[in-house]
Amino acid sequence: MTRRFSDTAMVLAAGLGQRMRPLTLTKPKPLQLVGGRTMLDHALDKLVDADIKRAVVNTFYLAEQIETHLQTRTDIEIVISRESELLDTGGGIANALRHFGGLPFFALNADLPWMDGTTPSLLRMKDKWDAAKMDALLLLMKRDKARGFGADGDFMMEASPDGFGRIWRKDMRHIRPYVMISAQILKPELFANPPAKIFSNNRIWNNAEARNRLYGIEHDGSCYHIGTPEDLRMANELLESGRGWEI
Repeated sequence: MTRRFSDTAMVLAAGLGQRMRPLTLTKPKPLQLVGGRTMLDHALDKLVDADIKRAVVNTFYLAEQIETHLQTRTDIEIVISRESELLDTGGGIANALRHFGGLPFFALNADLPWMDGTTPSLLRMKDKWDAAKMDALLLLMKRDKARGFGADGDFMMEASPDGFGRIWRKDMRHIRPYVMISAQILKPELFANPPAKIFSNNRIWNNAEARNRLYGIEHDGSCYHIGTPEDLRMANELLESGRGWEI
């Protein structure tokens, strides 16, 4: 079993945050505060806890604000990947591919905070990663336990006593029980011949699924998909009250 990882991760922070307006008209979504800390810092903190040494952060919308904020981080090296046009999630990763040293790497969203359970989820993902049978490993959560998500869900996952296994969504028209909540491990070769300059990571997942090499692991903590100003208000209210995000 191969368990070698790049010491560099990707943090996706280039989006427009349109559903968060008017808050994001003057401050980008990754810099909005959750529990007194920016969502971007929550993501970087998770990488530090997983012993990742460097983070490539892509920027586009209000890029100067994000780049200035990142200068305050001294516990992890930051590489800026500023985009002249918005490349979407897959295009943003492909644009930064040279930084990962040809090894599997973590990619995190900068705008979906989660709280870990007993063991940090990134360490659990590292432990389950098997390059011989996986092209991608996604951090998932049961839809009925995750805050801020819609009713449809994202993926099915094969039954497993430890909440880990192959996942899929093709031709599944009924409600899918799992949602993807931010973190993934990806093989760099998935992006070696990108389908376009601008493309969604969904295309990478679809290709991995078609090869039966798309896997997921169930998050055992809590999360909040903060899509609107009301979500942000409620997420902070729950934290301040001490109730947290568990449903």
